[in-house]
Amino acid sequence: MDTWMCVYMIVGLQLSGSFAYDGSGYWPYTDDEDVRYTGVPWCAAVKVKHGHVSCQTPRGERNKNVLGTRCKIHCKTGYEMHGSSEILCMASKQWSGNYACREVRCPKLAMPSNGGYKCSDGSYFNSRCQFFCSPGYTLRGDLSASCQSSRTWSGGNSMCVDVDPPVIKCPNIKEKTAEPGKLTAKVTWDTPEGKDTADGILTDVILKGKPSGSHFPEGNHKLSYTVSDRAENKATCRFNVRVRVRRCTPLSVPDNGCMKCDSAGDNYGATCEFRCLGGYELRGSAARVCQFNMEWSGLETSCAPMNINVGVRSAAALLDQFYEKRRILIISAPSAANHYYRFQMTNLQHAQCGLDLRHVTVIELVGVYPAQIGRISHRLIPPGLALQLRLLLQLSQNSFNMVLLDKQGVDKQRYTFPITAAEIFTTIDTFPLRTEEATLQKEAGQSC
Repeated sequence: MDTWMCVYMIVGLQLSGSFAYDGSGYWPYTDDEDVRYTGVPWCAAVKVKHGHVSCQTPRGERNKNVLGTRCKIHCKTGYEMHGSSEILCMASKQWSGNYACREVRCPKLAMPSNGGYKCSDGSYFNSRCQFFCSPGYTLRGDLSASCQSSRTWSGGNSMCVDVDPPVIKCPNIKEKTAEPGKLTAKVTWDTPEGKDTADGILTDVILKGKPSGSHFPEGNHKLSYTVSDRAENKATCRFNVRVRVRRCTPLSVPDNGCMKCDSAGDNYGATCEFRCLGGYELRGSAARVCQFNMEWSGLETSCAPMNINVGVRSAAALLDQFYEKRRILIISAPSAANHYYRFQMTNLQHAQCGLDLRHVTVIELVGVYPAQIGRISHRLIPPGLALQLRLLLQLSQNSFNMVLLDKQGVDKQRYTFPITAAEIFTTIDTFPLRTEEATLQKEAGQSC
């Protein structure tokens, strides 16, 4: 006999009634039982918080807590049973088990990296959790999740990703002006530092273009900096470096002269030097400089024909006028009828262009004092001055003589008979200054 049957038999005997267990789960009373216990509340009333109960009494009694009553516990949605879901009112006046409906609780949500969530009621049923991300990160996936009665979350596949590019600000360089005599400007700036809105970790800043401290030529130069974060988001800023060269209005080469400039020839600080070709004298400034105000210093330069003064009082004073300007070829003959003289002059007349290119001035001394005359082109030299020239240069009045002087007045060559212009040119072309002269004439486009 099991324990419960013994209990009921003892209780039944004590109540002066006799009954037997019929094996159906209930204890039907016998005919001689005490009717005072029929339908009498025996166990405490069943109260289920967050749920309800359905009970079955042995004889359909109105009270649902009489001896032998069997009750089933049902929990509301969102609550789950803890303890026995079915209880029996026993002879001990106690229900056969404990019961409670406790709120459903979901497992703890996974915390998204670089973010989190905030819930209305923790992990309990119907709690709604809103996901959020740290500054600089963007939420991807579910915006929220709710705890369901199945003890699972309605969402939660959320992550915080870094989609915002970093921030970088380039330097602001407006304009740089080249220094005097230069066509470039040295430009420096501070390397910009990028900022990341997320974790603050950035790669190196990469520059496209010349680095700071470089010399930039005239014009506008485009540069950029690029920086990346760990999520490979990139940011680029761009800036310009503008270099200005202050320039003067370009100078022109003077007629019958040449010009040599340094640097670019018209930029701030550039110097232009002028020289005149043989037979011409410099007027104005021999050198001019481009100033900061983009105006040239000095006076306008020109080359004017030499004005030979034949009214000087000495041969030395006459020759000084040619110093470092012209070479002199002096031809002396006892008369204009001298056949050497006539041959020589005829030959030179056909070679006037070559003489001019070589800066040669021809001086003629013809006749015997006091009937002698001198001539420089169409200008006559007084007899006394002509005599001084013969004496100074030791030229005989009685025979054909010819002497070639260089630009320093040095006696370079003497002839006692006529020679061709080609021979004279060959001699002059060996003079040290002649190579430079020929180069300048070539640049100026001068030729015969």
